[in-house]
Amino acid sequence: MEMELKIRKISQSDLYIGQLLPWDVYGEGGGLLARKGHLIANHNQLDSLVERGVYEDASEEVARAQPVPSVLRILNGATLELQTVLHQIASGTAPADVRRQLEEIARLVTQATALNADVALACILHNQRAGPYSVRHSIDTAVVAQLVALALKKPVPDIDSMTLAALTMNVGMLAEHDRLQDSRRVLTDGERSLVHAHPQAAVELLRQAGIDEPNWLACVLAHHENEDGSGYPGGVSGGTGVPDTAKLIALADRYCARVTERQYRPSMLPNGALRDILLEAKNTLDGLPAAVLIRELGIYPVGTYVRLLNGEVGVVWRKGLNPTTPWVTSLVGPRGAPLDPLLQRDTRGDLNGIREVLSAAQANALFRMEQVWGRAASP
Repeated sequence: MEMELKIRKISQSDLYIGQLLPWDVYGEGGGLLARKGHLIANHNQLDSLVERGVYEDASEEVARAQPVPSVLRILNGATLELQTVLHQIASGTAPADVRRQLEEIARLVTQATALNADVALACILHNQRAGPYSVRHSIDTAVVAQLVALALKKPVPDIDSMTLAALTMNVGMLAEHDRLQDSRRVLTDGERSLVHAHPQAAVELLRQAGIDEPNWLACVLAHHENEDGSGYPGGVSGGTGVPDTAKLIALADRYCARVTERQYRPSMLPNGALRDILLEAKNTLDGLPAAVLIRELGIYPVGTYVRLLNGEVGVVWRKGLNPTTPWVTSLVGPRGAPLDPLLQRDTRGDLNGIREVLSAAQANALFRMEQVWGRAASP
């Protein structure tokens, strides 16, 4: 018995970046647009397929036949593994294969970012309880730094060493990092000295653990140096021996720290954090990667809560073709009632444009990441 074939229009929820097409895709006139197995490499390809493509569906399950790896689970697994390894390095008990372990964790971060960068970015804002801040922040920083490095077409070996540096940059103050993060008071002089010394301390601990890769160590040492020489620990200017990849770590570090909730201050709104970084690029940051960061994340980074012109409250779930017009999943209706089902809005439309950015408290919208980003964000 032959199965009945149905011609279906591709929807936004059918595909994601990094996926191999589960079927041949045709234009509405019948011409072949892309063959089964084609890799969806970027947003332009995805948007084109959704706008123009149809496929032959033999059953209701065909679109779900290919399992979707969970980026959320991959990053949470990387966080758990990194927590153990960093504590071993900090305590001087790192195993002989510590480099291999760190390279495997870096591979997980790379895999997650390649599978679905939108979910990886959403985790920074919506997965802040996944592990201790000191460890999770390093994972988040590695994700953002990778996205900027890829956009700048950095060589793969440089991206690899940069990722390893981001994962280990704070091992020199690991024991105090979470305590300082949870503190409700201004740092003492002694604590400030500890913070300023932690890049050099991290390099020494990594060397003791057998890490001697020059680019890796140079990035760890320089990830708090500034273009104008006002950084630490060396107070060197950005043009004096600071690797370009260290500048990318510094940029990602600042963004991720500012959008994370602290005991002594609320988290910044993502667009506000990017605005501050753009202003700082005039003095303390390299202007080119700062501009690329904003281009890659968009004016409204994935995971940002927004209110639309139609009164709905939602969350940015995917970048749009224009950095000012992302796709939004509406969670709450104009009258304040939770939406069921959730609605996907293209903010290029007049009524669906973004009116304002909201904090989590202002949005007051409870949801599971899987509801917005699908199986790629399943716990």
